[in-house]
Amino acid sequence: MFVLSKLYWYLSAPGNLLVLILVLGALALLTRRRIGIWLAVAAAVGFAAIVATPIAEWTIVPLENRFPQPGLPDRIDGIVVLSGAVDEAITRARGLPAVNDAGERVIEAAALARRFPEAKIVLSGGEGLRNIGWNEAEPTRDILVSLGVPAERMILETRSRNTIENAEDSFALVHPRDGEVWLLVTSAFHMPRAVGCFRHVGWRVVPFPVDYRTAPGVISRDYMLDERLTLLDLAVKEWVGLVVYRALGRIDSLFPGPAESG
Repeated sequence: MFVLSKLYWYLSAPGNLLVLILVLGALALLTRRRIGIWLAVAAAVGFAAIVATPIAEWTIVPLENRFPQPGLPDRIDGIVVLSGAVDEAITRARGLPAVNDAGERVIEAAALARRFPEAKIVLSGGEGLRNIGWNEAEPTRDILVSLGVPAERMILETRSRNTIENAEDSFALVHPRDGEVWLLVTSAFHMPRAVGCFRHVGWRVVPFPVDYRTAPGVISRDYMLDERLTLLDLAVKEWVGLVVYRALGRIDSLFPGPAESG
């Protein structure tokens, strides 16, 4: 299921899907089939719509706004930081930890660690489809150490490959007690699915969303295909993930929200 989900996404991501339609259209035109014209037009219209309309913002804003920034208590027991902030290819090639667009997960984790010096820090991120024998938790630890967080405060969860495994493996590793307060740090657009998974395994975490990609009430005027396509890909992946996780029983509601936390 894990491998199939990754392969499915490579084919169904909006950008890849439009390119596939365009290629099929070109092949059909080479064989003088009229459907090729319609496929090429459909791909062109799709790319134009992504550039010229706020469809990317429309799809990602509900995800980012689902959980507001929480008011934090004077003390927390732990912080769970989900993987996704480390660039695997550059980190392995250069031998130095490198962050990607989600690097704010690590930056905010360091800030929270300084604010709550007694809190444990769980770094959850193991092997993916391509990175067999490599995990993200270790370079994330190295980055946090360079930012002044003591290594002995960190607990590394190095086996998980996706969000439900983040929740299951982290829960099994730390065995949180009733009454403990744990923060969950991940990108805002990913928070609904992440919270749903942690609730499903019986862990009532406090969502601490970071890495926002949009500003409230602001529509980007930067008509760049790559940026808008990246935003749309992130949003569509999360919406598809919510539907699939609900169908597989990995989350208990289709769109987890704050109201369920009580």
